Amino acid sequence: MPNAICEERNLIDPMPPETAEKLETFFAAVRSAPQSILLLDYDGTMSPFRIDRFQARPYAGVRQFLARIQKLGRTRMAVITGRPAAEIAPMLALDIPFEVWGLHGAEHIALDGRRQMEQASPAALATLEQIRAELARNSFGGLIEDKPNAVVMHWRGASPQKARAIERKTRKLFEPVAAIDGLSLLDFEAGVELRVGRDKGGAVEAILADNRETTGRDSPVAYLGDDLTDEPAFRAVNAAPGPSLSVLMRRAPRSTAAAIWLRPPDGLRTFLAGWTSAQSQVAKAKV
Repeated sequence: MPNAICEERNLIDPMPPETAEKLETFFAAVRSAPQSILLLDYDGTMSPFRIDRFQARPYAGVRQFLARIQKLGRTRMAVITGRPAAEIAPMLALDIPFEVWGLHGAEHIALDGRRQMEQASPAALATLEQIRAELARNSFGGLIEDKPNAVVMHWRGASPQKARAIERKTRKLFEPVAAIDGLSLLDFEAGVELRVGRDKGGAVEAILADNRETTGRDSPVAYLGDDLTDEPAFRAVNAAPGPSLSVLMRRAPRSTAAAIWLRPPDGLRTFLAGWTSAQSQVAKAKV
């Protein structure tokens, strides 16, 4: 019932009836499925942003929900993040294995710990190395993040005037080499990334294809994300042949391909509580 979901929300921030209805419809599909797929972004979705990204810990209660869902054993759950995949396990600090797609999908750590990295062309890697060398000489006052398949410039926390200057100079450096040798620009809030490899939409498609091959069915799938980099994942989930729900998890709404908008952390906890309840009912039905 839509009202059941609404009651779990803080009364100061009531959930629109159409959002509650979409959640209930999707969770009904989760309840009736032998297995479902839950995909989540990390920064800004499961945790608040921090200037020092290693201080970004999950919102209260999130770890417990994730552990419970994993223990129920009827969800394929994965984090799809722009971070290197190895950074997620220490952030979550769970005593359970966790599937992670890092670097926006170019890197995969499976439940058994196996790591796979999408191969980039030598030419693309050489271009990235040249960009790194130039930024080592002059970082424009921004924060540089180095990844195996990308160079990232952040200006979060800078004054508006300084942020505009950093962005302008960074784009002047990045744009001439974007679209060369498979490189592309990936915009996100308060930054831009020059990269090569699969994006989050490609990661979602890979997971859905693997699930279909493994189980022979199209399981219900949800993706929760907040940033512009999550839009390809929203679109991939929206195009899934089975029941699906794309969720913009963000303090304020914006133009998006996501089907619904929820505000963290209450909206995140409400969603995870609904998922846990649906999976628990499936588990009881199988006993």
